[in-house]
Amino acid sequence: MTQAKVNTKGLLAGQVAIITGASRGIGEAIAIRYAMEGAKVVVSARTVEEGEHVLSGSINSVVRRIQAAGGEAHAIRCDLSLAEHRQNLIEETQAVFGPVDILVNNAAVTYFTPVERFQKKHFDLMLEVQVYAPFHLAQLILPSMRSRKSGWILNISSHAALHPDKALVGRGSTVYGMCKAALERFTTGLASEVYVDNIGVNVISPGLVATPGVLHHKLVTDETPEDRITPVEHMAEACLRLVHGDPHEMTGKITYAADMMTDYKLEPAELVS
Repeated sequence: MTQAKVNTKGLLAGQVAIITGASRGIGEAIAIRYAMEGAKVVVSARTVEEGEHVLSGSINSVVRRIQAAGGEAHAIRCDLSLAEHRQNLIEETQAVFGPVDILVNNAAVTYFTPVERFQKKHFDLMLEVQVYAPFHLAQLILPSMRSRKSGWILNISSHAALHPDKALVGRGSTVYGMCKAALERFTTGLASEVYVDNIGVNVISPGLVATPGVLHHKLVTDETPEDRITPVEHMAEACLRLVHGDPHEMTGKITYAADMMTDYKLEPAELVS
């Protein structure tokens, strides 16, 4: 891995990036990696301080980690199921750092329940957070991106979007897969709409990353082979590559962390601590 440091003149120098679901796990890693390349990062999630959630991690602790390393970051609490919170996320970001250059839709809420027992309130919440919230946030930032003829939107999907083998026993991930499949179709559709405006829109799946949420849902166990687990640094590096360069070349991609690391010969950076 390359050395962990903040480069204020890096690939994303001066750019304003919002990462949702960034209090822990993949979102935290993306926020830190972008800050290491000079981005002004807005760290957003519902958990403001440690101890407010059953899982460790908070947006304030991520901001402190970035700032201690010499990066720029700002925490904004946002419940993506609420329209007023989404509106405030964009407005406060603009007030603190300026127009949004990069939006990473990483946040998710998930219930692993078979279809016949799935509650409507959980169904509605998952679609609101994982499908409509990315759609709405894009609506809020696109006018500015279009006027400036630049910008990036990156959506975080999952292999659950792929059609499963019918012979395999499912874990109640049907609705989760529906949401991610919708997010992927939204990505390619939007990429086509804003292609002429020099805006790149991509979607990436991480593979199996041992995040606090994944461990909580027991998606990774002691029996999981190590070669099936994606290091979070790989996901962060892949997500960095998807938000810089020529947006006419780097857009409309439905890709995977492992493929990005191989196809672009990426070397993961150690994340600042």
